[in-house]
Amino acid sequence: MRLHTAALHHRLGPPAPSPAHATTAERALLLAVAALITLAVLLPAAALPTGYHDFADQRAWLGLPHAIDVLSNLPFAAMGVWGLAWLRRLPPARIGAAQRGLAALFFFGLVATTLCSAVYHLAPDHAGLCIDRLGMSAAFAGLLGLAAADHISARAGVALAAFVALAAPATALIDGLAGNMTPWAVLQGGALVLLAALAVRRPQPGALGFSIAGVIALYAAAKALELADAPVFALTQHLISGHSAKHIVAALAAWPVVRALQRAAQAPANGAAALTIR
Repeated sequence: MRLHTAALHHRLGPPAPSPAHATTAERALLLAVAALITLAVLLPAAALPTGYHDFADQRAWLGLPHAIDVLSNLPFAAMGVWGLAWLRRLPPARIGAAQRGLAALFFFGLVATTLCSAVYHLAPDHAGLCIDRLGMSAAFAGLLGLAAADHISARAGVALAAFVALAAPATALIDGLAGNMTPWAVLQGGALVLLAALAVRRPQPGALGFSIAGVIALYAAAKALELADAPVFALTQHLISGHSAKHIVAALAAWPVVRALQRAAQAPANGAAALTIR
């Protein structure tokens, strides 16, 4: 005969079961998503700015065109692999199953971002930009889903991730085929607003508990560097452009998630280990 006593592996306890009916927070999230869809459809179409693909740093290195813009994507892969390594070390009961899957999607998305963005920057054009955004779509889906799972419910996180995983590539294709970047801009801006709203809510049981504010701050800094591509290039005396620096800072936006995984993996388990009596 075997008698198992479960250990409490996370300070917040095991994930709480989802209620049969939608909670107020889940309905609010649904309304927010519906509002974003409405804005994406009703707002006027907008094209990319003239010269969008003409980045400040045009230098080649060892035959690699736009070398720094290409190679500066490597930190995305580094953060993705690092995050997956910590996720693998995390005992199963430390976070909810939804959080684990969504974190994996986020980190795999970062690795995909390295490949997709590198392809774009080898020869920047509109078609390549669509490829670039495919990798970003997976990372966005994982991050937003993880935040919703942490602060609303597991099913809200999975549903939001599924929506973003479908909507983000669709908006990228709309821009690529119709020259309308409005839906993509609404998706990006709406994602930041949703993250900010989720940050003020208390984490749910089984949450990873990463710093959403840290993610937003680093991502905002990355966008500022992107807008200051040429000025940063000039200010650093052609050492690095704003767009290349943007890649590095955007990759660092994954640090709060990695750090939360480290804390969860290194935290001592509460309670006794599982006991087996034969």
